[in-house]
Amino acid sequence: MENRHELAAALRRRLARNHPLVESQLRPLGHAAADACLNGGLPCGALHEVFPDAAGDAPAATGFTLALAACVAARNKWLLWVQQDFAAVEWGGIFASGFSSFGLDPSRFLIVKVPNAAAALRAGAEALRCDGLGAVVIESWAGAQIFNLVASRRLTLSAAKHGVTLFALRHAAPPAPNTAETRWLVRAAALPASADWGRTRFDAELIRNRHGATGRWIMEWNGDGNFHQTGAAHSGAVSAAAFHRPLAAETETLRRAG
Repeated sequence: MENRHELAAALRRRLARNHPLVESQLRPLGHAAADACLNGGLPCGALHEVFPDAAGDAPAATGFTLALAACVAARNKWLLWVQQDFAAVEWGGIFASGFSSFGLDPSRFLIVKVPNAAAALRAGAEALRCDGLGAVVIESWAGAQIFNLVASRRLTLSAAKHGVTLFALRHAAPPAPNTAETRWLVRAAALPASADWGRTRFDAELIRNRHGATGRWIMEWNGDGNFHQTGAAHSGAVSAAAFHRPLAAETETLRRAG
């Protein structure tokens, strides 16, 4: 019996070394309910996934990913965005000068264009070795088989080793089993008529959290480096998809995989 306890203690120590989640590695998002589910904040030096709920929610998912990256990246660090060409064709390129209104410094933003999901994965993996980066975003189209358990584990270990947080923005792709710390499903949320149009609202659902609970909230971003809570845990109208029909089957797949 004593040997079993010793083995269990050794296993816990090993897991703690492999997946350390000390307070210094967490970055609060500023949204009280979301931070409570995340045990204080978003884990840094880890892999996180963001999916649009429907085709027309792709711009909202892009903005939400950018806001998450802004939360974790230090002011003196660079942000690298790896974008697959087809994703740019479908949803448009990244407009760096718009970063200022989003509360970010465009002079510390880098864009890498790649032809396919495999190239995006390679570029993101190479970027994680640069400690001058505060965050890396891989924006890909489909290619779900590329982001498998083996590939994601390599990314997770590299992100933890170098302290660079990685976000995978996944368009038109069902989730695959992987080592992502969190998985988010994002929809556009309408602003009330009296709201400041300089602010952006997201209907964000945390559908996977390896170290805590999940939930769904209206999260408002106004460029000060934090999300804000708008009142109820889930309130406000959700805007319709910009085009195409909602991807109901894919959305249900995302929730089951979360």
